[in-house]
Amino acid sequence: MESTTLSFENFHNHGELFANLFRARRQSFIVQNNWDLPEAMGMEYDQYDTPASRWVAVHEFGEIYAGIRLTPTTARCGIYTYMIRDAQMGLLDTIPQDLLYGPAPVDERVWESSRVFVSQATPQKVRRRVHAYLIAEMTKTARDLGAVRVLGLVPALWTKFADRLGLDIEPAGRVMEIDGIDNQCVSIDLTRKLH
Repeated sequence: MESTTLSFENFHNHGELFANLFRARRQSFIVQNNWDLPEAMGMEYDQYDTPASRWVAVHEFGEIYAGIRLTPTTARCGIYTYMIRDAQMGLLDTIPQDLLYGPAPVDERVWESSRVFVSQATPQKVRRRVHAYLIAEMTKTARDLGAVRVLGLVPALWTKFADRLGLDIEPAGRVMEIDGIDNQCVSIDLTRKLH
């Protein structure tokens, strides 16, 4: 098992991995969660999948076990910036505007994590290892990009696993139900991991 961070600059070096990640996202978000999201050629995508973003994939022999997208909070593409800020600005009707306790940051040292998933096909016996690989690669990538903090909208139960995952997490917003799942914005402090 390995983890790879993909970008528009390097995805051509990784064969089908980039496309397979978007196929796995479709399976997780459209097929399993029944979310109404854009799709093409068997892949899920949205307005935040731009050259500004990075994608972390945990995989083995071409099979995607998990993934996450990182987007700088300084990103801008037309009217869109990043998912959490756009929700707060009222641009997304599927996420409540009051998802954060304060204003969404626009700071080159803060990145957003989104489209976090673990494939349903991931064997139960390796799920803990998959989570560890995903979080380790996300943290390393964010730090390499200059981030001191990652802001994410995650299932609320993730805060219970923060210590086990080695994350310094604090709530950044209220718990809210979205599509039958309790979610919460969290802030992940990376400053203790900079050494």
